[in-house]
Amino acid sequence: MFTKFKSSFKEYPATFKVLVLATFIDRIGGFLLFPFFSVYIIERFGVGMTQVGILFAVFAGGSIIGSTIGGALADKYGRRSMVLLGLISSGIGSILMGLVDDLRLFFIIAAFLGVLGDLGGPARQAMVVDLLPKDKQTEGFGLLRVAVNVSATIGPMLGGFLARESYMLLFIADAMSSLITALIVFIVIPETKPEKQDDKPEESVMKTIIGYKEVFKDSVYIMFLAVSAVTVLVYMQLYSTLSVFLLKVYGFSIEGFGILVSINALMVVLFQFWITKRTSKYAPMKMMAFGTLLYMIGFGMYGFISEIYLFFIAMFILTVGEMIVIPVSQAVVALFAPEDKRGRYMAVYGFHWAIPNLFGVIIAGLVMDYIGPNWVWYSAGILSLISIIGFLLLHSAVKDRFSKEIDNSDVEK
Repeated sequence: MFTKFKSSFKEYPATFKVLVLATFIDRIGGFLLFPFFSVYIIERFGVGMTQVGILFAVFAGGSIIGSTIGGALADKYGRRSMVLLGLISSGIGSILMGLVDDLRLFFIIAAFLGVLGDLGGPARQAMVVDLLPKDKQTEGFGLLRVAVNVSATIGPMLGGFLARESYMLLFIADAMSSLITALIVFIVIPETKPEKQDDKPEESVMKTIIGYKEVFKDSVYIMFLAVSAVTVLVYMQLYSTLSVFLLKVYGFSIEGFGILVSINALMVVLFQFWITKRTSKYAPMKMMAFGTLLYMIGFGMYGFISEIYLFFIAMFILTVGEMIVIPVSQAVVALFAPEDKRGRYMAVYGFHWAIPNLFGVIIAGLVMDYIGPNWVWYSAGILSLISIIGFLLLHSAVKDRFSKEIDNSDVEK
């Protein structure tokens, strides 16, 4: 398997390989910190899960603003500068959050970090599409996910032990990883924005931002994102609610949760490329439905089980779903996006992650605090079922739209 992976990886451009390495370094800091973020806030400020949900909403609101601006500016001025600005802002913001001991100030920093830290997200996604031909984009996003999950394999395990010593160490490590990545991007990665192929004048910044209306007119794309947002609402509980649920309801140790999340990431490292090679041959909406079915089973299980070994089985099932859903959804966006609007399409794609964060963790916190923690997972199963139906209904519309881009024999499978 690793021999095939190495051989396939050689086929990709050098700049894409550096982007993969930079992503790995950047995300290792995030995975040191993020799985323990909810627990940190509860312990540091003495609040409940509902307040944690409000903080996630603040992040998400900032993220929507930041990615909207960043996507437009990536199409106007290029990808590289937006990526650099986002990385530097994230590094500084992580240090500030680790130093703050006032919850109101923490919320203010979170809002600014949400805006500035996500300026580079659409640009980084657009870089992948810029650098790779269409027949390599699904696999390219899969490779990027492998890099992210190598980070996620190392980060939570190490983070669990560092958190026992000092949470500040986690914030410092996250900041260092962002700044090191910025240095790599600055020195090695060139601008990837395609050059204009016609004599049309460059759009002004305001016109570029107003150009988002063309994205929102793409009704099939918006419907796809709406259905996908429901799966995000389920998936985001992995890194927000599950840690608090397992620690408080079952007394699961923080180190144990770190290992559980690392196993999720290790599976992606070992099997993502193999799975992506196979799912890329089939109709994307059917693959999204199948992956979401595994979400329904895996996340839903946490509402019914109490044995530790079953926690790991549930994680195994939902991780297979994750390995199908996320790369396929990214590749679908690449199909939808015209060359001159890639940054904006990627930014709107980011909304389907950010918008659920506006209310998803708050609702999960209210359910945990006032209805019952198990109902978070019962609800996850119901929401997954709704998404499965939505993806199956979208299958014909997507197939008809991309009959020229997708080989008909594959689409019919």
